[in-house]
Amino acid sequence: MDKKVFITRKIPGQGINLIKQNISHVDIFPHDRTITKQELLDVIENYNGLLCLLTDPVDRDVLLKGRNLQVVSNYAVGYNNIDIETATEQNIMVTNTPGVLTDATADLTWALILGTARKIIPADRFTRQGKFMGWEPSLFLGWPVAGQTLGIIGAGRIGTGAGLRAKGFSMNVLYTSNRINQVLENEVNAKKVNLGELLKKSDFISIHVPLTKDTKHLIGKHEFGLMKNSAVLINTSRGPVVDEKALVEALKNSKIAGAGLDVYENEPLLGKELKNLDNTLLLPHIGSATFTTRGKMSVMAAENLLKALNGQKPDNLVNQQVYGK
Repeated sequence: MDKKVFITRKIPGQGINLIKQNISHVDIFPHDRTITKQELLDVIENYNGLLCLLTDPVDRDVLLKGRNLQVVSNYAVGYNNIDIETATEQNIMVTNTPGVLTDATADLTWALILGTARKIIPADRFTRQGKFMGWEPSLFLGWPVAGQTLGIIGAGRIGTGAGLRAKGFSMNVLYTSNRINQVLENEVNAKKVNLGELLKKSDFISIHVPLTKDTKHLIGKHEFGLMKNSAVLINTSRGPVVDEKALVEALKNSKIAGAGLDVYENEPLLGKELKNLDNTLLLPHIGSATFTTRGKMSVMAAENLLKALNGQKPDNLVNQQVYGK
C-alpha cells in the first residue's frame, strides 16, 4: 500500500511487522521516550496514518497540521489523549484497542487489592532489610479480603472482570453502571447501586471508568467523606478520575485506610506527598503489561490502522460517524 505511517514509539514487534508487510513507508520515533507535541507537529503532515500511545498529545493543533491523516490508531483502550471532536471534524478515523487488555487489567486490580490490604510491599522491604526477627503478633497487620464488600465503579469489561474475580473470595459485590450488568448479577449476585451507597458500604472500592469531562474528579473530598475509615481505594482506570490532593488528605488523616494506584492525576509526575505515604501501593501504569496482552494490542492497533488506510471500517472505530462520509 502506497501510504506513509508514523509510529510514535516502538511497540511489540507483531504489530510493527504487520504494518511493514502492508505499508511501503513506515517511520518509528527513534527515541525510547514519549514524543513531545512539537516533535509530532514537526513531522505529522507527511503521514497518512498515525499509531500513537495514550501518552501522546494528539490535540487539535496536531490533527490540523496532519492534513494528510486518514487514521489515528491509539495503542490503548482509552483515548482521552486524542481530540475526538477535531478528528471527526477533519474526517480522521480514531481507533482503540478494547477487550484485549481486560483480563490483564482485572488481574492487576486484584494484585493491588491484595497487595494493599496485606501490606505486601512494606513487608517485603522490611524482610529484605534484615529487620525480620521472628513472628510477632502485631507485625504488618492488614485488612481482610474474604467476605468483605467490593464496590466496582464502572461495570464495563474490566470492571466486570474484576468483579467476577471476587467470587473466589466470597465477597459481596456492589457496582455502579449506566445499565444492569446481568453477568455480575448472575455470577456473583452483585447489586447495582448509586455511587453514594457504594462508597458508604464498600470495604474495597475499585475504579473502572473512562476519563471524560463527567468523570474527572469523580472521586474527591466529598466522596472520601462518605467512605469507611477502613476502606481501600483502587484505581487502574485514569488518574484524573480521582482528585489526588483530596486523596492525599484522606490518606494522611485516616479518612480511608489505604490506596492502590496504577495511574496518577499528573502522570507520569508523582506527587511528593503521595510518594511518602506508607498506606499506598504505587505502580507505574502497568495494567496491560503482560507479554501476551501487549502483543495482542500491537496487532489490534496495526489491524485498525491498515483497515482505515485501505478504506475499510476498522473493527474498533471510536468516531463511527466518520466512516462512509
